[in-house]
Amino acid sequence: MAFFFNRGRTRQPSDVARTVKELLAKVEESPGIAKVEEDLAKQLSQVKLMVQGTQEVETSPEQVQALVQAVIQEDLLYELARGIRLLPFESRKDTQTIFSHILRFKPPQSTNADPPVISYIVHNRPEVIVELCRGYEFSQSAMPCGIILREALKFDVIAAIILYDQSAEGEPAIRLSDLQAGIVQSGEGVFWKFFGWIDRGSFEVSADAFTTFREILTRHKTLVSGYLATNFDLFFSRYNDILVQSDSYVTKRQSIKLLGEILLDRANYNVMTAYVDSGEHLKLCMKLLKDDRKMVQYEGFHVFKVCFDSIRGLWIMKSEGLTEECGQVFVANPNKSVAVQRILINNRDRLLKFLPKFLEDRTDDDQFTDEKSFLVRQIELLPKEPVAPGRPAGPAGSGANMAAVA
Repeated sequence: MAFFFNRGRTRQPSDVARTVKELLAKVEESPGIAKVEEDLAKQLSQVKLMVQGTQEVETSPEQVQALVQAVIQEDLLYELARGIRLLPFESRKDTQTIFSHILRFKPPQSTNADPPVISYIVHNRPEVIVELCRGYEFSQSAMPCGIILREALKFDVIAAIILYDQSAEGEPAIRLSDLQAGIVQSGEGVFWKFFGWIDRGSFEVSADAFTTFREILTRHKTLVSGYLATNFDLFFSRYNDILVQSDSYVTKRQSIKLLGEILLDRANYNVMTAYVDSGEHLKLCMKLLKDDRKMVQYEGFHVFKVCFDSIRGLWIMKSEGLTEECGQVFVANPNKSVAVQRILINNRDRLLKFLPKFLEDRTDDDQFTDEKSFLVRQIELLPKEPVAPGRPAGPAGSGANMAAVA
């Protein structure tokens, strides 16, 4: 069968894939040669037409399947991921389109949960994903690599590769079969490089890297919850030091907002309880309340309120549609650490003066106003001295808890 994209001239997918690979090698050896870039652009355009089709001509599943097999045979995905930064703008766009279509392509009769290319990558060539992540090291490749990564991250096995790979540049990346979820990470793998790409990259690189970073941390909740629990100290140390306290306003604000989302996600309940058990985390939250930028204050408030068990219980009860009895379980569980209680008690008077006037111009935000009033009430009801977690606070402590439920 003649392929539609070459006006009747028959070319096999294996020939197309081989030609693209050869031209990529020439571009890498001698960047900037116009004739080579032009030839490569034509080949990539043909591949894009094969996987995407046109308004006049639909794609053929048989042709796409043959192309996928050829791409795997030639290791073309890895070469494209590694060399995308060297391509002209239009060729980078075509590569992005090719990747996205191939990643989600499933043969008509396939019964596997994941597309064949996804399975191939995680079991045989995870370096493809690692190289795509490293695309954030270059402004030219950041956005197309980010779009490809977010397409791939629809599958939890791809998120697992990014989270658990600890390979250095030039080393083999981790295969899915070698993944050991219970081992604490070294902090040197590709996932940990996102902190630097977000904090030190140009605006475009930082913004796209953060979008992918957020996708990694929020899409596959069970996977991420276990990862954060295992790597709690390392993750939140870097998150707070690099992102929450970033000099970039955009990075700082987005990071605080994402922190609140992570902590208030019911799947991360154990992670949240560990986070609010730290006096240092509470100090950071209180520092955010005093920032001179209102949106930083606002996002910081939503993290600060997590330190109160009653608000946490009510939030989960409201967001998850749980019953009041479920909420009372949270409220009646006095699990704030002594360190956290001591900080709150020592700063009670300051907080009671500060919070009523805090962002008082947000008069149209009824939920914020209610939450702030509720928070003030909880501070008023704090005991005079810290109470060891799990030990009853006596009549005054019981009254505080009952008032919180009411």
